[in-house]
Amino acid sequence: MTKMDETRKSIDELVDSMTLEEQVSLLSGEDFWSLPAIERLNVGKLRVTDGPNGARGGGGLLGGVKSACFPVGIALGATWNAELLAEIGEALAAEAKSKGAHMLLAPTVNIQRSVTNGRNFECYSEDPVLTAELACAYVRGLQSRGISATVKHFAGNESEIERATMSSVIDERTLREVYLVPFERAVRKAGAMGVMTAYNRLNGTYASEHSWLISDVLRGEWGFEGLVMSDWFGSHSTAETVNAGLDLEMPGPARDRGARLVAAVEAGEVSRETVRARVRAILAVMERTGARRDRRAHQESANDRPEHRALIRRAGAEGMVLLKNNDILPLGSGRRIAVIGPNARTAQIMGGGSSQLNPHYRVSPWEGLAFALGEDALSYAAGCGNSRFAPLLQSALQVEYFANRTLSGEVVHVETMDAAEAFWLGEVAQGKVADDNFSARLQAEFLPEKAGIYRIGIISAGLSRVYVDGAIVADAWNGWARGRTFFEEGCDEVVGEIALEAGKPVEIIIEFAAKDHAVLRFAAFRLGIGLPLGNDAIAEAADAAARADVAVVFVGRNGEWDTEGSDLPDIGLPGRQDELVSAVARANKNTVVVLQTGGPVEMPWSGEVAGIIQAWYPGQETGNAIADVLLGKSEPGGRLPQTFPARWSDNPAYSQDPRVYPGAGGEVEYREGLFVGYRHYDRHGIVPLFPFGFGLSYTEFALENLLVDAARFDVDGSVTVSLDVRNTGARSGSTVVQLYVAPEGSSVARPEKELKAFAKVGLEAGETRRLILRLDARDFAYFDVRNQTWVVTPGAYRLRVGTDSATIVIEGRVERASRIEMKP
Repeated sequence: MTKMDETRKSIDELVDSMTLEEQVSLLSGEDFWSLPAIERLNVGKLRVTDGPNGARGGGGLLGGVKSACFPVGIALGATWNAELLAEIGEALAAEAKSKGAHMLLAPTVNIQRSVTNGRNFECYSEDPVLTAELACAYVRGLQSRGISATVKHFAGNESEIERATMSSVIDERTLREVYLVPFERAVRKAGAMGVMTAYNRLNGTYASEHSWLISDVLRGEWGFEGLVMSDWFGSHSTAETVNAGLDLEMPGPARDRGARLVAAVEAGEVSRETVRARVRAILAVMERTGARRDRRAHQESANDRPEHRALIRRAGAEGMVLLKNNDILPLGSGRRIAVIGPNARTAQIMGGGSSQLNPHYRVSPWEGLAFALGEDALSYAAGCGNSRFAPLLQSALQVEYFANRTLSGEVVHVETMDAAEAFWLGEVAQGKVADDNFSARLQAEFLPEKAGIYRIGIISAGLSRVYVDGAIVADAWNGWARGRTFFEEGCDEVVGEIALEAGKPVEIIIEFAAKDHAVLRFAAFRLGIGLPLGNDAIAEAADAAARADVAVVFVGRNGEWDTEGSDLPDIGLPGRQDELVSAVARANKNTVVVLQTGGPVEMPWSGEVAGIIQAWYPGQETGNAIADVLLGKSEPGGRLPQTFPARWSDNPAYSQDPRVYPGAGGEVEYREGLFVGYRHYDRHGIVPLFPFGFGLSYTEFALENLLVDAARFDVDGSVTVSLDVRNTGARSGSTVVQLYVAPEGSSVARPEKELKAFAKVGLEAGETRRLILRLDARDFAYFDVRNQTWVVTPGAYRLRVGTDSATIVIEGRVERASRIEMKP
């Protein structure tokens, strides 16, 4: 008997020793982050923590135990470096252990279908193969250290608009060839132990109760033996989810399971064997992660590891994409640099939503450059703002809680906050009020630095209103309406204006009351107050640029815009940032733009500036990593994992028909089918602003001496491609070699070309390396829905090798005489 067989036997015996009630207890959470222990049988708690760019632990989205903040998904996707993703996976295992967890809710492998998806930043790429290979490396690294991955969101969650109810309408061939590929490889190649279902419906059925998706494909075809859990509050039924294959309802306490599931079993709606199968899956993951025998008291620690600092800094730089360079970068020493823009002195390190955490520290671009060059070499001007909401009020607040929704009766608890922002998840007021039946009054003082008309904005998942010196200024209580904040549980920002005098303090009172939730059970609010920047600020920035040798403009978005729960209105830079860039460029021809966004952005000023770097959200070392690239201490090692269109309307999901995007009547149709990302631009002959896979280097490379070995192509469909990669420049650097397969003819619609293999190569100046890329039959196949097989048709296929989807340097060709059919 093998060790695996022994483990299965042990698990079977344990399951059989449980009562039905004990079995059922393991099929839903005990609280937000853990399953219940079974003391009688010495079964410990399985604990999970949010990822994927860190391990937040059991705290809410705000505050909590500090954690290391790694680069976001699209920044890691831009590295095109599977070995680096494996390193990061290993590091995140240590982070998860520091929070007492056994599973990390990561990675996110949904495809970047739309450039406006609010969660675009959390995903790796528009391409399924790039996404899959990076996800596999991340999973392997994480699980090699005993922490289970939870690959998400399965499947069809490519937008945040009405995601809890929207049905993604996707034909099976497109699912098989695009959207399921990363999940399939993460399971089959990397052995992922966990999968999380999506909130949305897929072709009319909720993902959490989709038996074809979970039982037929994931378990039946791919052989998955791990744990399938719902997204938080993403389970909507009892018998349907259990019978479909959903093992775990999260979070707890149980809503659709517990006593309801016991009753469903007794009524014959769910078989006892089905319950046992669900429990076995959970215990298998508990066994492999050590959770089954983990009887330690739960503790969380903030471990600021030097090796993780270094890894985050290196990964941040490696994901940065040099989009334009008119001999301005890297910046030489001795230059006076004007540091300009809304993201210059603010460290935009991550996106918003469930992936956000309380970082050990944040390094802004200003701080990174000041550390490297000294502040005497720098000057600063904000120029304009880019916030979605009024600037957060950061002041001491006293909070009084009431055990009702009416701010009446006695105050049951008093505490303080250091900012006007709260996310009440689970326990509120040290458990002295129910999390769905409380109200609070918060009091703070605000001291205006300047006189003017201030904007006061409030958003809340709950009812709220704001008073300044006793007068109501912003009312999100009367007429509250659900909007696109706080995961679509909150209202849109309600803004009021008030004239304030410089140096004269005012009293601010916020009143809040919990309300019934739509899908996610929590309460939250955020209050901002600020004096908007005007024309003078842009003029000051242009003046600072004129007096410097080089102007570096830090523009983009932040986690208010790039966030779970809300898609973007468009891909223009928010506010007056385009004006700012143009004004600075007119004042100084040596202008470099550093973009921080979670996806593509329109650049009407791209022809006016000397350099452009896409820096994404690179984690807690943001400023240091950016400075490393600007100053040439690190190579800008990134290549675009997503096409940057010249305009939003060029994107494949853009349509005049709302059923295509953002959805209508509860459905969003993936009408473009296979033609997502660069495949769409190829099909329609649209020239993007920057193509998929694009990125410049501080050196130059040649791709030469292509050799195609097709000896086994007619036997099993495999092909080996080799070529020389040569650094022809004067300094070390890296490039990404990309291999696209292009059928010369096909009886079915197929993309012009598809990425099937890639490799990142780092070389010293003058160095040459022989690179080998391997293809198998699936790399030439399409999915035949009628016959339920993968098919390689007879005919010729071009093998196109280049440095981005628009720059093919050398080509080969193979030809097959017979047809191959493969079961999925």
